[in-house]
Amino acid sequence: MIPNGCLSFRPGETLKLADIRPLPYADYARALLDLVAAGGRLSACFADAVDDSAKLALYALIARDRQGDLVLLKTAIGESFPSLTPECPQLHLFEREIAEQYGVIADGHPWFKPVRFHQAWISGRDAWNRPSDRRPLVGEMDFYRIDGDEVHEVAVGPVHAGVIEPGHFRFQCHGEEVMHLEISLGYQHRGIERLLIGGPRKATPFQLETAAGDTSTGHMTAYCQVIEALAGAEVPPRGEALRSVGQELERLANHVGDLGAIAGDVGFLPTSAYCGRLRGDYLNFTSELCGNRFGRGLVRPGGTLIDCGRELADLILKRLESVEYNTRGAIELMFDTPSVLGRMEGVGLVSQEAAEQLGLVGVAARACGLRRDIRLTHPTGAWRGNFDTIPQETDGDVNARAQIRRRELYAALGWVKKQLKKLPEGPHLIPPGKPGANLFTAALVEGWRGELVHVALTDDAGRFRRYKIVDPSFHNWNGLAMALRNEQISDFPLCNKSFNLSYCGFDL
Repeated sequence: MIPNGCLSFRPGETLKLADIRPLPYADYARALLDLVAAGGRLSACFADAVDDSAKLALYALIARDRQGDLVLLKTAIGESFPSLTPECPQLHLFEREIAEQYGVIADGHPWFKPVRFHQAWISGRDAWNRPSDRRPLVGEMDFYRIDGDEVHEVAVGPVHAGVIEPGHFRFQCHGEEVMHLEISLGYQHRGIERLLIGGPRKATPFQLETAAGDTSTGHMTAYCQVIEALAGAEVPPRGEALRSVGQELERLANHVGDLGAIAGDVGFLPTSAYCGRLRGDYLNFTSELCGNRFGRGLVRPGGTLIDCGRELADLILKRLESVEYNTRGAIELMFDTPSVLGRMEGVGLVSQEAAEQLGLVGVAARACGLRRDIRLTHPTGAWRGNFDTIPQETDGDVNARAQIRRRELYAALGWVKKQLKKLPEGPHLIPPGKPGANLFTAALVEGWRGELVHVALTDDAGRFRRYKIVDPSFHNWNGLAMALRNEQISDFPLCNKSFNLSYCGFDL
């Protein structure tokens, strides 16, 4: 049952902006909470400035996985609005982000502070009364503290050893036990969403491919689906198949790398060393396909920029045989070793209830028993009608997250082989026309970490007036904080590797 005033559509469909009517805020809040209570989940929530008005348009996009559709809600807010986070924790970061971008106040938010520490999009507005002539500093922020005898605080980062991206982790500990972990990111804000306004431009595809560099193919596929929907274009089957190969090679490279990193954190060097090399093999397959190890330049609106002939497909399939053999050997060795399982089982637990409340997606959600995979629930392209299983674990610990990667890795190998053996005949690219004017659309793609969401609104000229990106890391960083509750602080590196979330994908 869809509440009155809400619109239902499927990913890749468009709505006319004139047909999206704003609800009174009380009706918007009631409808959002009812949809979530009925099994929906928040995929995106964002604001858009209304022309010649002090009001902001507030949008919420609810994914209904069982029904396979999206429900759009819209309301108008002024300088403040009642926070819904106490009743719907999935809104926690979204409401803080809106406050930071537009200078509005979420009244009653339980943890009201900036997300990325950048200046508000609208000059002169600031929800925290900070000077408008300078960028706020992370050090100015208040952090949650627990007082008590023998309670101590451990601050890690944002500068880390090696080449890890910047992030600040603040632990409240009693002895070795972590009572609370606060994660503070936003140290490399690039302003990608603002750069996209007024597009699409020649630079837009390159900006989207670096939204999260290890998910170049995934984010680019979501962007292409947005453009194709706005232009009313179809993608040829060969282009869809090649896109899916690029996505699954991306999944293979990252899952192999993650399992190797987990093995390294528990001191199991055989799998760690093997997977480090095997990740390079999968990246090299992508490079052979399109000339770039991260898949940049492969996917473009209308299909793929590069074709894969029979000779190249057969070459990749032949080389894949030995790589798959070594992959299975290295991974099974890891999961057949009792000392490895002993370090992973029961560590970094996240309950199914917490995962649902926080709106976790992807690997982190499926490890908690949640049935969340866009390829099954909201399929597009080559996935439509060709994907019918979701690997699930129920324990919600490091081992469960590792097992999900193992099972997905084997499924991805089967998918790549199947597609390359029987690539559809015909063109791989049919360039779309220009995006339509005054339209709304959303694209959902199952990246290797989880759900990627791209939302676009166009103006009178068919240019982006607002473009919203939600990387799965935006949902899942709070899952890592929950995984550290009541754990040993020495288990943080292992738990962190088992999530392996993106800093830059969070910091758009």
